[in-house]
Amino acid sequence: MAPDLRWRAGNLLLAPHRLGFFLAMVVLIASGAWWALVQLDRVSVSVALPYTFSPTLAHAAVMTYGFVPLFFTGFLFTAGPKWLGVEPLSTRILLAPALMQACGWLLWLAGIHLHLLSALFGLALAWSGLTSMTWLYWRLIWRSRERDQLHARTIGAACLVGCISLAGLLANLVVGETAVALASVMTGLWGFVIAIVVTVAHRMIPFFTSNAMPFMSVLRPFWALGVMLGAAALESVAMWVEIDGPLQGPMAPVWMLARGACELAAGSVLLWLARVWSLTQSLKNRLVVMLHIGFMWLGVALVLGGLSQLMGLVQGVPVLSLGSLHAVTVGCLSSLMMAMVTRVSCGHSGHSVVADRALWVLFWLLQLTALLRIVASAQGALASWLLLPTAMIWVVTLSFWGVRMGSWYGRVRADGRAG
Repeated sequence: MAPDLRWRAGNLLLAPHRLGFFLAMVVLIASGAWWALVQLDRVSVSVALPYTFSPTLAHAAVMTYGFVPLFFTGFLFTAGPKWLGVEPLSTRILLAPALMQACGWLLWLAGIHLHLLSALFGLALAWSGLTSMTWLYWRLIWRSRERDQLHARTIGAACLVGCISLAGLLANLVVGETAVALASVMTGLWGFVIAIVVTVAHRMIPFFTSNAMPFMSVLRPFWALGVMLGAAALESVAMWVEIDGPLQGPMAPVWMLARGACELAAGSVLLWLARVWSLTQSLKNRLVVMLHIGFMWLGVALVLGGLSQLMGLVQGVPVLSLGSLHAVTVGCLSSLMMAMVTRVSCGHSGHSVVADRALWVLFWLLQLTALLRIVASAQGALASWLLLPTAMIWVVTLSFWGVRMGSWYGRVRADGRAG
């Protein structure tokens, strides 16, 4: 008998990636549409949205903690048990933590305009879901008898940083310390999100490349992982050193020179590694190209950050810092997210593990979004007007991608296999 290919919500519980990825898509599209509406409000007098606190802080928080940890949930509880050699958890165990995060962030978006208490309750709900997810992930690690647990434990440590940083955001928002709340978000971005992304990239990009091109050997130098995690740690510390803005006084040039040199060095190493991983033969596979370009953006971001610090020695303050930040978020994280989520979704839904023409177009629209957002980070009236079209391209691109992927998660595999 042919399988029932209708979309059913119950099918989201057939595998962790189905549940985590679907809820991530919901939050991703909702947060993107909300941010486009905020940009419209900033250039039009006809919208006039009310705000209970800074929309910039709200945007930073939901883009860091909203959909990304849900993507992590889908990936880590699919790949993690294989890395650790343990039995996977039932998806039903992940349902409550995942729903708490998704519902919490949707409530956060509503609370920005309705009432601060609603936003705080949503944030507390999301924190509860994240800590529950972290606890479940560490349970997998503690059950494992595998000798190589470096990547899994590094990810587990980053999840703890994420829980602490999100708690810091909640606590400081309660007492009205907006600057400290924003620093907590940025710590989560680098110490939680980026730390996990580079750890997964270190393990999986060479694997994906060699899997697509079997004649290629896997190059995965562990010192490179140290460089990536060191860069993430540096950026996390820098958030607190500059919590009140760029440093002033006699130590400012020393700090800017040291930070700029470290960022340039780390960025150069990552660009070299991206070049080594993106061997000519692998560029025939579009999904692999997407992974390599996404990883390359991290090196570009650090180089931009380093140049920003060195140029700041002349101009007094860094001038490209927002451009560097969005090279990380829109360029690196979004590109890797699209590539890795698509690959996992294809492999576990019975579809061919390839990037078709539609996905390829969406990916390059995402690259355009990253470039426009970096340009919009420059000073000037024209730059501010770029924010609305950039936000529109972002939400339209990711909505098409999210709806397409989401349509898979609620359907059983056409080949009748589990997953």
